[in-house]
Amino acid sequence: MEKLIITAAITGSRISRSQTPYIPITPEEIAQSAYECWEAGASVVHIHVRDPETEIGTQDAELIRRVVEPLREKTDLVLCLTTSGVPGLNFSLEKRMIPLQFKPELASFDAGTILLGGRPFINTPEFLEGAAKAMKEAGVKPELEIFDHGMITTCIRMRDQSQLEDPLHFQFVLGTPWGAPATPRTLVHMVDTIPGDATWSIIGIGRSHLPMSMFALAMGGHIRVGMEDNLYYKRGELVKRNSQFVERIVRIAEEYGREVATPSETREILSLPERT
Repeated sequence: MEKLIITAAITGSRISRSQTPYIPITPEEIAQSAYECWEAGASVVHIHVRDPETEIGTQDAELIRRVVEPLREKTDLVLCLTTSGVPGLNFSLEKRMIPLQFKPELASFDAGTILLGGRPFINTPEFLEGAAKAMKEAGVKPELEIFDHGMITTCIRMRDQSQLEDPLHFQFVLGTPWGAPATPRTLVHMVDTIPGDATWSIIGIGRSHLPMSMFALAMGGHIRVGMEDNLYYKRGELVKRNSQFVERIVRIAEEYGREVATPSETREILSLPERT
């Protein structure tokens, strides 16, 4: 079975200190948390940055730089920078693509419109075409964020129209209130729908965080964990460090007998260029 890629999603765009005192907010906190996840065994980090005053997500280039540069200096992590902005605020294409100037190896590509946080997160066909073009020109691989089944169809159609390139990499996001449910049946159907040469990873939101990770581990897929997706290590216990989630998946994978991929091995699995 292919080695396991562990992605750590450090902070998201909306979770506040009133919800948990442990959420990383400042660039230094985000970078430190990502570093700890790398030490624990994560090979990819999914990065949002926050306005330290409002605690809300931002596409501010200086804040992104203050996270990216230390991680490139101290680690060999694969960086996945978000182009979501803040779901529901619906930033312009230009603002959402600001992270591409830092040449991450991966960038999030939200493959359709969906309700998130009770507000429409708008990703029109025109936006998706513009995002795909911008990522191709920047040499950045899209990480295809899939919240429901129709988004897979959208990505395959864009691939057939040469807007996206094989091999595709899908990130299934299951368990959001208005998206596809976090069930084994949903996951199996989605995996059966994607191209045979595609790679995939799972996000289980909230209480589905660990169960969906276990299904992916057994099915040969990859796993994303982190405070962006879940604030609790177990029922009633807030997680204190993102690296706790990574450590748990590494421990379970070792017991299961599936090796964890290094960043170099992750680049090979995802068809990314070697780091220079």
